[in-house]
Amino acid sequence: MTKQEELFHTIASGLVGTHEGKMFGALCIKATNGKAGVMFRKDGMIFKLSGKDQEYALSLEGAEMFDPMGGRPMNGWVYVPDTHSMQWSGFAEIAK
Repeated sequence: MTKQEELFHTIASGLVGTHEGKMFGALCIKATNGKAGVMFRKDGMIFKLSGKDQEYALSLEGAEMFDPMGGRPMNGWVYVPDTHSMQWSGFAEIAK
């Protein structure tokens, strides 16, 4: 297990009212209603964000709209690389 994946599990276990699951074959954090708000992929995390939170996330170096298939970014989903892992917990709290 990578350091980034360990951090994902730590963050997931600390979020009240959520549980771990899978989305598109990737680890994710789901709310009690079953909707995912956070995904883990390779060495980064993907967060469902909107408004100022999304703008801020996208201002981080290396962050981008999540585009799993190339050419069709997922609306509201922002990939944040591990260079900003200190902020993952805060984004996860917002996205849950």
